[in-house]
Amino acid sequence: MRKLAPAMRIAISGSHSLGKSTVVNDWVALNGDYMREEEPYRVLSLRGPYEILFRDASTRLHNGIQLYYSISRLNRYSTPAQQVIFDRAPVDYIAYSQYTANQRSTDIDDDFVMSMVSAVRESLDRLDILAFVPQSDDWPVAMEDDGIRPVDHSYRDEVDAIFKQIYRDGRFDILPKKSPPLLIELVGSPEHRLLQLAQAVEQVQVETGPR
Repeated sequence: MRKLAPAMRIAISGSHSLGKSTVVNDWVALNGDYMREEEPYRVLSLRGPYEILFRDASTRLHNGIQLYYSISRLNRYSTPAQQVIFDRAPVDYIAYSQYTANQRSTDIDDDFVMSMVSAVRESLDRLDILAFVPQSDDWPVAMEDDGIRPVDHSYRDEVDAIFKQIYRDGRFDILPKKSPPLLIELVGSPEHRLLQLAQAVEQVQVETGPR
């Protein structure tokens, strides 16, 4: 694949253990002028001061700090000339919070999820491309036990289903009306996902030019 050097702000979104970080790492390896923004959990919990829990143990604090860290990093790149790819998007914390709200196990409830929506919608106009990585029976991804991510197929599946409601069915009406990012899905092999992302970059350049 030929190297691209567009001025773009891209976020990779979706449930865990589906190859999002692989897309980010492969894209940066191919396009070395891109900044890589790490997912908030790794920054705030693995390398930071917070203990962030998953599944039915997540709290408003856990997901709230990840959401607003994600938004703050998006806001940092205020001009299109800053080329960056994000591992996760603010939308992700709506999906994960909705999963926990469905469990009725912590202080996260439907009202808390809805309170996130306007801030997330407003933040997305900072992106040029929002790339969703869905779970696919045609291209299954093995669950990796790396000691970090939950090794729980039902958890991944249920969160993926919420993401599909958001991105495919319009749940929460998440995209901004003005200057929305191009929403795409990345499916297939790692190489094919890179090709799809490169084609999306070219589409945005042709249709709107760098913002």
